[in-house]
Amino acid sequence: MGIVNVTPDSFSDGGNFLAPEAAAEHAQQLIEEGADLLDVGAESTRPGSRAGAADALVSAEQEQARLLPAVEEILKALPHAVVSVDTYKAATARAALAAGAEIVNDVSGFAWDREMAALCAETKAGVVLMHTRGRPEDWRNLPPLKAQETLDEVRRGLEASLAASAQAGIAREAIVLDPGYGFGKRRDENYALLARQAKLLELGRPLLVGLSRKSFLGHTLAELYGGADAPVNARENASVAALVAAILNGASIVRVHTVRAAVEAARIADAIVEQMRAS
Repeated sequence: MGIVNVTPDSFSDGGNFLAPEAAAEHAQQLIEEGADLLDVGAESTRPGSRAGAADALVSAEQEQARLLPAVEEILKALPHAVVSVDTYKAATARAALAAGAEIVNDVSGFAWDREMAALCAETKAGVVLMHTRGRPEDWRNLPPLKAQETLDEVRRGLEASLAASAQAGIAREAIVLDPGYGFGKRRDENYALLARQAKLLELGRPLLVGLSRKSFLGHTLAELYGGADAPVNARENASVAALVAAILNGASIVRVHTVRAAVEAARIADAIVEQMRAS
């Protein structure tokens, strides 16, 4: 899954693809490099943002003004592309699906907009349900979790999202689950989760993971960068390493900024998984 951010403030590439033409050009590059899916987002959910709050800085109208022209331009250039929209707002999801998107990627797992589950059931959209612990503005103040507590917290949250999906009438076959790396998980909590990630397959749905360029990877590399976290543009090798670990621990979809390296790494990881299953 290749990432197309049409935001001015995303932590990695904010402002690079705001123009619909730039978004479509980037999407074309991602597809050429081997992306199977495109995930288009128009509101940053970086730590400290007001995403999910009642007074979120990005309204549904603002989000749609950024998102819809990009989705339309991408599908004009790539009519057979499978587009996912990264939004937790039902109004935005409805508009994006009408514009041709097929998947709703909700970072809140249906927790931040009560209308989202019903909308996804009505439209029969594909759904990615992600676990988020708290809201971005609160992440820095959350109490730490022990290794097993992190897995248990994520599992409980995903179970609640699955229950909301079932109540709304969403087919289980339409659902993919995302553990939500970095979303309310601090530094080593992410590694504790990654090491135990395969246990989440017990929930009966495929896993999508987004590890690309995450801050906890930069922190792990700090010793190599004079004690400061590795900058975003120096986290590609670490992202690939984490991606391989995620596939070996059960991930079926990986959400990435740089596709070619991810495709090559995934081929190697898949070959290992095949042998693990055969033994």
